[in-house]
Amino acid sequence: MSRNTRRIATHSGQPAEASRNIEAVEKALKVLAAFHANDPPLTLVDLAHRTGLHKSTLLRVLGTLHSHDCIQRFADGRYHLGATLFHWGSIYQSSLQLDRYIMPVLQQLVEKTGEGASFSRRQGNRRLCLFRVDPPRGVRDHIRAGDLLPLNVGATGLMLLAHSKGRDFSAPRYMATFGEREPDIAAIAAPIFGPSNKFLGALTLSGPVSRFTKHAVAKMVEIILEASSDLTSKLGGDTNVSS
Repeated sequence: MSRNTRRIATHSGQPAEASRNIEAVEKALKVLAAFHANDPPLTLVDLAHRTGLHKSTLLRVLGTLHSHDCIQRFADGRYHLGATLFHWGSIYQSSLQLDRYIMPVLQQLVEKTGEGASFSRRQGNRRLCLFRVDPPRGVRDHIRAGDLLPLNVGATGLMLLAHSKGRDFSAPRYMATFGEREPDIAAIAAPIFGPSNKFLGALTLSGPVSRFTKHAVAKMVEIILEASSDLTSKLGGDTNVSS
C-alpha cells in the first residue's frame, strides 16, 4: 500500500476499499447469473429487469466482463455469456474425479437402506457399472464394478435410455423394477446430472425382491431421490427443475 492510500474501517470491520471490491464482484456475479439455459441474447432492459441494477451500473459491469471475454456483445446491442466461462467450465468438468463424489454417496445409501448401491453409465448398447458398494448381507444383488449389463431391462437401463439424448424433463424422477433383469432382483434408479443439464448416469439401489416391500420401497425412493439431488448439486447440476 502506498503512503497516500488510506483505509477506513466500515461497520463490518472491513476496509471500505475491500467492501467496494466485494460489492463489485457481487454485481458481476448477479449479471452472469441472469442468463438462463436456452436463453436468446438479452437486451440491457432484460438484464436490468433480471438483476435489479440500474442501467448505468449495468453498463459498467458489462464493460468489465466484456473486456475479459466473460460477456459477448452482439452488433444489435444484446448480450450473452462469453467464451471465458466456457473455458472455466471445461476446466471444472475435466477436474472432476467422480469416485471422490460418488463412492461416499453409495456408502451412505448402503448404510441407510441395507441394500447394494451402484452408479452406472451407458456404454454403447449396454450399461456399465462404474462404481459399486455391497451391503453386509449374504443374500444380495451380485453386480460388480466393471460389469456390462443389458440396457433395455431393469431400472438402471431404463433410466439410462430415458436420458440417452440428453436430459428429458418428461422422464420420471425415479424408476423401479421387480424381477425384470433377474427374477429375484428388484431395483430403484434415479438420474444424476452435471453442468448444462448433462446426464452423467444413474444411481441404483438393488437387492432381493422379497426385501422390496411396499413400505421399504417408499422409504428407499425417498432416500435415493435425496441422494440424487445432493450428488447432482455437488457435480454442478441444476436441482431447481423437475426431471
